[in-house]
Amino acid sequence: MTYTLVSFHAHPDDEGLLTGGTLARAAAEGHRVVVVVATSGEAGLAANDPDAAALARVRSEELAASAEALGVARVVLLGHPDSGSVPGQRVGGGSGPFCELDPELVAIDLAAVLEEEDADALTTYDAAGGYGHPDHVQVHRVGQRAARLAGTPVVLEATVDRDLLLRATRLLRVGARVLPLPRMPDLMAAYTPHSDLTHRVDVRPQLGAKVRALQAHASQSGGGDSVRTLAFLLRLPSILRRRVLGTEWFREVGRTPGRQLLDDIFASCTNGPAPRGSRE
Repeated sequence: MTYTLVSFHAHPDDEGLLTGGTLARAAAEGHRVVVVVATSGEAGLAANDPDAAALARVRSEELAASAEALGVARVVLLGHPDSGSVPGQRVGGGSGPFCELDPELVAIDLAAVLEEEDADALTTYDAAGGYGHPDHVQVHRVGQRAARLAGTPVVLEATVDRDLLLRATRLLRVGARVLPLPRMPDLMAAYTPHSDLTHRVDVRPQLGAKVRALQAHASQSGGGDSVRTLAFLLRLPSILRRRVLGTEWFREVGRTPGRQLLDDIFASCTNGPAPRGSRE
């Protein structure tokens, strides 16, 4: 049986970083994959520091190339203003940024896509918004509400195993003289602790597609005064890159974590409703 997966993201390149392998795997297995992106990323950093309108065009084109590499069937850009990295920032006409919009109103737009696609599953972000970017936190809020409005049965929060990330970061800092690290936020409350995870998805067979998707976002390899995350990941030696990018993590809303993490994001679709936990 095949399913329809809708993957909701804040900016172009997020789809590759957090879920690229999972999307490519779902597409390769014959499922329909739809990517919805809230903003064009026009307020972000980029090589050569283009203006907002030019960067929006470039990043939209990069998103289309990334989606093609992953086998995505449809891309929807909602067109909300990118919040950027500065609190209170405005881009274009003084309109409020995505992170300050009423989640209920934005959820209506996403719910319309979920209903049109008759989606079986939706990916969003965890409650922390990963590393805390306000647009990522908003994706979490909007995604939860949209799934309820549309009746989408499975909601998966794309995240990273916090425990593993903290261990890896300590090791990477030891070798920072050889391989400069991107600027990192406080990770103690970022992403999701291992004990809350429900899925650990093996995407090593899709690593080539995931890397091509990341490479499509060339504008995000530069800009700013520190090493960009995307550039750092693409510079990793192939063996280390396979270990870092070959696994993707999720927490399924309402599913009680089991002793063994699931590898199939459609497990609840296949086996019926997930066991309901107390955490929503």
